[in-house]
Amino acid sequence: MTEFARRMDKIKGSAIRELFKLVADPDIISFGGGNPAKESFPTEDVACIAQKLISENGKVILQYGGTEGYGPLKQAIRDFILPPKKLSAAMDEMLITSGSTQGMDLISKVFINPGDTILVEAPTFLGALQTFNSYEANTVSIPMDDEGIIVEELERLIKEYKPKIVYCIPTFQNPSGKTLSVERRKRIAKLATEFDIIVIEDDPYCDLRYDGERVPAIKEFDESNNVLYLGSFSKTVSPGLRVGYVIGDSTIIRKLTIAKQGSDLHSSLISQAIVAEYLNEGLLPEHIKTVNADYKTRRDAMLSAMDEFFPSACCYTRPSGGLFIWCEFEDKSIKAIDIFKRSVDEKHVAFVPGEHFFVSPENHTHTFRLNFSAENPMRIREGVKRLGELLNEVCADK
Repeated sequence: MTEFARRMDKIKGSAIRELFKLVADPDIISFGGGNPAKESFPTEDVACIAQKLISENGKVILQYGGTEGYGPLKQAIRDFILPPKKLSAAMDEMLITSGSTQGMDLISKVFINPGDTILVEAPTFLGALQTFNSYEANTVSIPMDDEGIIVEELERLIKEYKPKIVYCIPTFQNPSGKTLSVERRKRIAKLATEFDIIVIEDDPYCDLRYDGERVPAIKEFDESNNVLYLGSFSKTVSPGLRVGYVIGDSTIIRKLTIAKQGSDLHSSLISQAIVAEYLNEGLLPEHIKTVNADYKTRRDAMLSAMDEFFPSACCYTRPSGGLFIWCEFEDKSIKAIDIFKRSVDEKHVAFVPGEHFFVSPENHTHTFRLNFSAENPMRIREGVKRLGELLNEVCADK
């Protein structure tokens, strides 16, 4: 058989994608994926909008479109999405992508040569690691604490490795659920300017806030156009539509656009048109309000059950938003992957072992991630109870 490209040597299948196979089994209570609740999808509104669009403008939206993105969608993002975030962008400073994951891929394609360094949070989004590995990048971890990236460590690593890119999810981070403090956001923006590096600010969860006040985007403090802001409608409207966007310097956006031409020519025009109409009809704010109320109930149900059923030797975050709770055993010899196998077989509960979210997984086998958005509160409580029984048994044996 013909050899695969060397770049595939470091790439493995997504552990989370494998977990999706379990979700189809109704006997499995899944805390594994990052799926929005299926009840959250505005199916009736989307159906009405799609029918209207095809009926009135089908000859346009069923045709090829511009790589830069559907004009009405870009304008709707400028009108309704960016102002509440205190961001702005000209039309040539925005590119519509097939989800924010494509934004990461295009940025890597444009900037990364084999061996170039990308600094990432520890832990970080598994999909980002896969993308960066596919371009043969040297990924290096940035330590985190309860306020996110430790900026002193970031500066040290910048000086040591001279990276091209820093990648972060500053708000309700995946997988940790942590939120980067305002002062650290300001410092990261200054470091990007001082050392002339690209910061990828991946921000798909920022609107899913259940407690506290909005935190400014890193991009808001960007004085040199070194921050590329990635947004997405996957968590607020529908992941199946695959609509995201990149905000950044017009010269960079032009390069990304050229790279996208060779990837998919353009993102689905009908999906873009649906999101544009959804925004223009003013449906998103009330939808987010409804979704957040539901997710808050689910988060609270999970945390309450964890407080009741989990052993004290297992620590976990208490996120103010997003979709995830991060867990760590005090005893680092406990391996979450072994518990995962038993949990699925014996308790019919799935989660994600945390080692998959690290550049050096062997040092973090005592961690795991729970998702609370995909199950209802009753199943959440039952699943946490079952998992807690197993965790208490494991901890008692140590």
